[in-house]
Amino acid sequence: MQDSRTGATKYEDSLAELRGEFLQRYGSIPQIFRAPGRVNLIGEHTDYNDGFVMPAAIQFYAHVAVAPQKAQRIRVHSRNFAESTEFTLTENGGAPRGHWSDYIRGVTGVLKAQGINVSGADLMIHSEVPVGSGLSSSAAIEVATALALLALAGGTLTRIEIARACQRAEHEYVGSMCGIMDQFIACFAQAGRVVMLDCRSLTYELLPTTEDVRIVICNTGVKHAHASSGYNRRRADCFAGVSTMRAHGMPTIQALRDVSSASLEGCKGHLPELVYRRCRHVVTENERVRAAANALRVRDMDTFGRLMYESHMSLQNDYEVSCRELDLMVDIAHTVPGVYGARMTGGGFGGCTVNLVRIDAVERFIATIKREYAHRTSTSADVYVCFAAQGAGAVEEPRD
Repeated sequence: MQDSRTGATKYEDSLAELRGEFLQRYGSIPQIFRAPGRVNLIGEHTDYNDGFVMPAAIQFYAHVAVAPQKAQRIRVHSRNFAESTEFTLTENGGAPRGHWSDYIRGVTGVLKAQGINVSGADLMIHSEVPVGSGLSSSAAIEVATALALLALAGGTLTRIEIARACQRAEHEYVGSMCGIMDQFIACFAQAGRVVMLDCRSLTYELLPTTEDVRIVICNTGVKHAHASSGYNRRRADCFAGVSTMRAHGMPTIQALRDVSSASLEGCKGHLPELVYRRCRHVVTENERVRAAANALRVRDMDTFGRLMYESHMSLQNDYEVSCRELDLMVDIAHTVPGVYGARMTGGGFGGCTVNLVRIDAVERFIATIKREYAHRTSTSADVYVCFAAQGAGAVEEPRD
């Protein structure tokens, strides 16, 4: 997980604990699969509008240990919640229950629906991705679970098919109508690279990170829940805007991805004010992602950072998915020399900010954020210095 000897040793110890607890609980030695969380540098709420995003995987992983069992059921234990549940392979359907096991039920159900011969299994989940932080803990668990169940079933799906299956699981079993970005980056991430992803065609470009810049994530400690936080309402607002624009001079558009700022302004009079502002965020955010990719190609971090700040203002004012704590963190970041840019990341309503910080300014930035955030909110902030990490896969067994 980490690039130091000490970090690698701690990671191996953590895996050994997972294997040992699995053996004690289920009486068998598991295979282990993992999938990373992610941070989105820019391009928020554009993925379900067929737009552009720029995520990177981070070195926090969800691990799923798995072994077969004879009964036609799935038994699963979450180490994070210290809780177990089970369901038979004939009764894993049904509506969202608002429980963490919905993700496991969902992946199981969707794989079965796609013709995978899912067999009885014991699972144990341990995730390093902070829950409710906007770092995609759900997609990490979904993708790692899919890999685990496919391995037992001897099934074969492409990485694209796995990402789509996990997205469908979240739609149907969790009730969050998420886009494809989180599951895609978990499947396709490469170490040392950020991904410029076209969410319509699913074509992507790997862009290198810069050696003198660190990705620093600051957690507000405010939890969010997509299904109850207004995520789906904003998605509906975007689709309503597309429908209205089709009826007023733009019959060929399929999604906000196809709308320019100029054409949106031309249709402004036909849109309710709220719907117009939602659409304006998505349209301008797509333009910012393209500009940010150009900036990264030529290592223009000043421009990239400016686009991040503009993105946050749009999310705050037009899309209204920020909150006081997120805005405060961005404001504090703006005062620290060596910070190129900052913005909220993830679905919003809490969670984290992502900051691009010059390497020689990281310690000063962390100290300032922790001090000022605690002073103004009476809450401590967790801060993670991250690097672009590798995507999902099997965890190799330790060598003698």
